[in-house]
Amino acid sequence: MAYASALQCLSDPTRRQVFERLRAGPQSVGALAHGLPVSRPAVSQHLKALKDAGLVLQRAEGARRVYYIDPQGLAELRRWLDRFWTDALTAFKNEVDATHGTRSKP
Repeated sequence: MAYASALQCLSDPTRRQVFERLRAGPQSVGALAHGLPVSRPAVSQHLKALKDAGLVLQRAEGARRVYYIDPQGLAELRRWLDRFWTDALTAFKNEVDATHGTRSKP
């Protein structure tokens, strides 16, 4: 149930902001922290939580760490969310079929 820890992790507004900033591509802690109302060490802690939840990965570039979205972790969360979409479409189809089936013909 990795999606559960991902959802819990993203429930924090600052973590969501950091995660959303990574949509633009890989970034260092300093770049991610720029303009946020929290310190670089706090951003590092949020990145650790995102990494532990399977949502981001890191790589070394010289002396700094660069963070990026983990496509596998995001795919697992998406698969879980897609089940709701599939269920909603099935329910909609069933409703249309039921409504169409009860209509009187002209």
